[in-house]
Amino acid sequence: MRAMSFGAIADDYDRFRPGPPPEVLEWLLPRQRRAAVDIGAGTGALTRLLVGPVDHVVAVEPDRRMGVVLAARVPDASVVSARAEEIPLRDGCVDAVVGSSMWHWVDEERAAFEAARVLRTGGVLGLVWSGPDRSQPWLAELLARPRPEEVVPSAPAGDKAIHRHRQVHLPPDAPFTGVQTQTVEWSLAVTPDELVGLAGTYSGFIVLPEAEKMLLRRDLADVVRHHPALAGRREIDLPMRCTCWRAVRDG
Repeated sequence: MRAMSFGAIADDYDRFRPGPPPEVLEWLLPRQRRAAVDIGAGTGALTRLLVGPVDHVVAVEPDRRMGVVLAARVPDASVVSARAEEIPLRDGCVDAVVGSSMWHWVDEERAAFEAARVLRTGGVLGLVWSGPDRSQPWLAELLARPRPEEVVPSAPAGDKAIHRHRQVHLPPDAPFTGVQTQTVEWSLAVTPDELVGLAGTYSGFIVLPEAEKMLLRRDLADVVRHHPALAGRREIDLPMRCTCWRAVRDG
């Protein structure tokens, strides 16, 4: 199952996968910040941003391999092995339920009602999807490997399709209101090796046989060395985009 494939490369995932930018927290979180839960927390890219602004942070992660790295990297968070559909917290105990690049992996209806259960009235369900901006042709070409059919060309219709898994469809009777969205764009300076490492953290790559992954890494490194937009660079400006979504727990 691809949703649980990332644990096999937990250390590389933590090293190479950029998390959301810190500025999204001000938009995402409610004024009341006594407690928050990060669902599908992975290795803690969003969790580490919550520690400090939020008094008590619980990180919920179903893959124990990811959870081990998370606990080591973010020791001030309470790490729990569980799923977004079954959060092991009491009713109405947190001000925010948040998740980063994970909602497309869950049972949306169950996860929505479970988030509503643990949220206080007025609390926020906030979701973000953060990653390289694939509307850039060279980046779409690089990250299309090894599954070109999974990446849509960067035409306007393609850009819409790229973000189809970043949509949230709450059940009609889910107790949420005030849905809002926002997009944040920024850039990161990465080395060629880090860019190749990032390409290897996607599920289409992870599930390949080891021999194929070895060949693909060589191919990716060669592309980065010789691509007209990248050749000769020791540092690459990586364009990033974070799609943000939030809704308020209705009374």
